[in-house]
Amino acid sequence: MSASSFRIAPSLLSADFARLGEEVDHVIASGADWLHFDVMDNHYVPNLTIGPLVCQAIRPLTKAPIDVHLMVEPVDALVPMFAKAGANLITFHPEASRHVDRTLQLIRDNGCQAGLVFNPTTPLDYMDYVMDKLDMVLLMSINPGFGGQSFLPSTYPKLRAARARLDAYERDSGRRILLEVDGGVKVDNIAEIARAGADTFVAGSAVFGAAKAEDAHRYDSVIAAMRSQLETI
Repeated sequence: MSASSFRIAPSLLSADFARLGEEVDHVIASGADWLHFDVMDNHYVPNLTIGPLVCQAIRPLTKAPIDVHLMVEPVDALVPMFAKAGANLITFHPEASRHVDRTLQLIRDNGCQAGLVFNPTTPLDYMDYVMDKLDMVLLMSINPGFGGQSFLPSTYPKLRAARARLDAYERDSGRRILLEVDGGVKVDNIAEIARAGADTFVAGSAVFGAAKAEDAHRYDSVIAAMRSQLETI
């Protein structure tokens, strides 16, 4: 896989919310491919973050895809709201939906790409029944709810297992499904994560926590370092 096949998606959860518009401008100018948008409800996960109005506010600032990760329960009521707010891709946890197939179709009917998110101990079996409606699979490499956690090594074999399923589906269907990883991704481990099968990388504190506030292009070096590591794959 060439380096151009990888996507780096900084998580706005780790951005400076007092200057969110500037953060969006700077991280995209620094070479980010996507923006990862973490939605937490203090119910499915023990934290409360941002909603559709914030997504709507940042949408005019960039043409980069906005990757909305719903850590909420229930899911369906928020899907049309985020689609209207400008999301390009919406992912959710299968445990948070009573009807996974229906929720995936709802996301697609609202004009977005759709994906499933798997917590560290969630089995991958859910994906086997809905491959035709998946555009992406997201593996959590931490327990969801808070940024700044360390990558769980148990994610590596799970990544390889997910990649094998997705590759088999691609051979049969001709359609590629992306494989994203979220949690503890940094310069030191991104290459190993890619070798295990990931092609899309969420990085929060590794990007937003790595630079000096006075530097308008403070994310160039860390994103460039990540890309340099991916070129070794």
